[in-house]
Amino acid sequence: MNNELFIRSGSQEVDFALLKDGRLIELHKEEEGNNFTVGDIFLAKIRKTVPGLNAAFVNVGYEKDGFLHYHDLGPKVLSQLKFVKSATSGKLKDFSLTNFPFEKEIDKHGNLNDALKSNQSILVQIVKEPISTKGPRISSELSIAGRYIVLVPFSDRVSVSQKIESTEEKDRLKRLITSIKPKGFGVIIRTVAEGKKVAELDKDLQNLTERWTAMCKKLQGAHHPSKVLSELNRGASIIRDMFNDSFSAIHIDDETLYLQIKDYVQEIAPKKDNIVKFYDSNVPMFEKFGIERQIKTSFGKTVSGSKGAYLVIEHTEAMHVIDVNSGNRSNKQKTQEGTALEVNLIAATEVARQLRLRDMGGIIVVDFIDLANATHRKQLYNHLRDEMKDDRAKHKILPPSKFGLIQITRQRVRPEMNIKTREEDPNANGSGGDENGEIEAPIIVINRINEEVKRLFKKDYKKITLDTHPFIAAFLTKGFPSVRTKWFLEHKKWVKIQPRDAYTYLEYHFHDKDGELIK
Repeated sequence: MNNELFIRSGSQEVDFALLKDGRLIELHKEEEGNNFTVGDIFLAKIRKTVPGLNAAFVNVGYEKDGFLHYHDLGPKVLSQLKFVKSATSGKLKDFSLTNFPFEKEIDKHGNLNDALKSNQSILVQIVKEPISTKGPRISSELSIAGRYIVLVPFSDRVSVSQKIESTEEKDRLKRLITSIKPKGFGVIIRTVAEGKKVAELDKDLQNLTERWTAMCKKLQGAHHPSKVLSELNRGASIIRDMFNDSFSAIHIDDETLYLQIKDYVQEIAPKKDNIVKFYDSNVPMFEKFGIERQIKTSFGKTVSGSKGAYLVIEHTEAMHVIDVNSGNRSNKQKTQEGTALEVNLIAATEVARQLRLRDMGGIIVVDFIDLANATHRKQLYNHLRDEMKDDRAKHKILPPSKFGLIQITRQRVRPEMNIKTREEDPNANGSGGDENGEIEAPIIVINRINEEVKRLFKKDYKKITLDTHPFIAAFLTKGFPSVRTKWFLEHKKWVKIQPRDAYTYLEYHFHDKDGELIK
């Protein structure tokens, strides 16, 4: 397995594309000014409690109040409230929790009004970003994630990731962490901690306790609401959560971001810092590595899989529905059952990829092709579980129903990634062409490009690059003599033509020899 991470920086946003063996499996976008990222911790105030929901609405600075349910308070919420009151007033100077007197735990099935009151100060963490018309979902059970462990203040519990299968390794890690963790803090040991030595775990633990102390120092005199601890940026958090020996390259096209990521990789894996590479070229990175083309072909209602099978993905108000179709595979196998199994296995792989790629959450129902054989149904179910093993989002898969449906629930913590793959009809009348079926718009854009080329050569530009849609690029460069060749014969200057998958049909831009946009 070969993982590559591509980080593209724009003026207002940063895109992260994760490729596994050359195939795009995750796509994330971090927009400038997004103040409500999963993991951020806020000092906030309870605006009002709602006994009927057993929940409270909390002002975290978003246009809609954050939703805090009783089950998200955490058993030690009374201790946290007491700590926050002392820290904000300046009475508390020691933030280690070693000598802090804890309050009793709240009842697991209690009432929120017994724990919280309106206008109380409280520390809350974003567990679900604002989606659609809803405000952020929050929790007062705080956790600070590191490379190998997660630090949980106001707890004493030590737990180990279920993905570590060895009982001996679980016991070893639990003993190590119990011996070094500070009093008043719980620890969750992450999967990547498997096989790590005590020095590495201790270093991670020290970094997290330092972050906790730095956060607590901000509490005194802080206004309400205010962010007191920020989650790492998306690039660093992806690397923190997924980085392993399978990563072969991290490409970044922004120098400042490159230096930040390189420093972070040096900190968590000093021997692998050479895989962080600065991409410096006039050809956009996503174009150069074929990512833009994969984005265009992977999003949309219909998604093609390998060997002709394809999916139809539709989003309703209540759930996502995915239909599996055999395409041209129907005559490849000797039996109908064999065809159905082969198509279903191919589709299951693509379904797992699509869930991660689009970050689809909630209820997902997949209508696979019916399988009569119980062994085949179990094989399909196990295959889908294996394909989704690397998915970081919490998920649950149910066995196929009597109707051949597989139901999946997948945690949704941020808005679904939605890429527009359809373009408006370039014709003004929207008819798709005139009575002869001829489309006028591309010819018009060719004429515009011709006029632009003449104008630029008159201005004595020595070297010109034209970025345009692949269809337009092909029209200008194919055949003999091509349009570009005619330009050369007429003006004695060569135009470099760069196909851009990201462009719409009628979009084009000229650049000078330094890659600067010619306006």
